[in-house]
Amino acid sequence: MIVIVTFLIVAMLAAAVSAYFFRDLLNAVIASCMVSLIAAVMFILLHAPDVAMAEASIGAALVTTVFVIAIRRTTRYEK
Repeated sequence: MIVIVTFLIVAMLAAAVSAYFFRDLLNAVIASCMVSLIAAVMFILLHAPDVAMAEASIGAALVTTVFVIAIRRTTRYEK
């Protein structure tokens, strides 16, 4: 169990750092979506399925959708 949690924490940190450094905004949004999905898995492991469902639906799905729509209406690459 500790190995899985450690792997998820490292993966979440890697996704968050990569989201910060990406120049392509769509890749940054996908990386931040991965952070939300990993957080949802962590909540499942902590026996909080209601919080995990809220994180997955709002954090991963809704926010990512809004960001992708905003990127499509503006420029995709940061200058």
